[in-house]
Amino acid sequence: MLWSLFWLFFKVGCMSFGGGYAIIPIIEREIIAKGWMQHEAFTDIVAVSAMAPGSVANNMAIFIGYQQAGILGVLTSVLGIILPPLIILLLVAAFLYRVYKNGVVEAIFYGLKPVVTGLIVYAALRFAISNQIIGTYSLDSLGLFLIFALSFLALLKFRLHPVSILLCSGIIGVIFYG
Repeated sequence: MLWSLFWLFFKVGCMSFGGGYAIIPIIEREIIAKGWMQHEAFTDIVAVSAMAPGSVANNMAIFIGYQQAGILGVLTSVLGIILPPLIILLLVAAFLYRVYKNGVVEAIFYGLKPVVTGLIVYAALRFAISNQIIGTYSLDSLGLFLIFALSFLALLKFRLHPVSILLCSGIIGVIFYG
């Protein structure tokens, strides 16, 4: 189990360009395929990981590692997810100064921006569909969509802090769905 956790998060760490939200579909696919948890439990882990301080990917590694193998699972998962970026950043930092203004390197970074945005949008849509926020028609889904729309508006228009939006959404959830 410990090797499986390490290897899973090592692979995730190798692919996690663009931050934690972009790798949610990758982690979800692996976790569900291994039968480590059901989609609903995974969704809860994503929500708690987003609310907790720190990176979403590392927080997810902590939660999943703990659920699968306790404290050793946490240590193994965190080591697996931080080792690839640590190695890559050490290598990149060693010569980035020399190549940072290189046209090819600038083009690569420029080309990665829409891909990362696409991965994040894809993760958000999959999350919304699997949680019946979009794609279904019921009173519950209408309420969830309303919370989504108000949260989006609060972030985009009023620039509220995400933690305050998460707390308000949790309270609204308790009031209407508790």
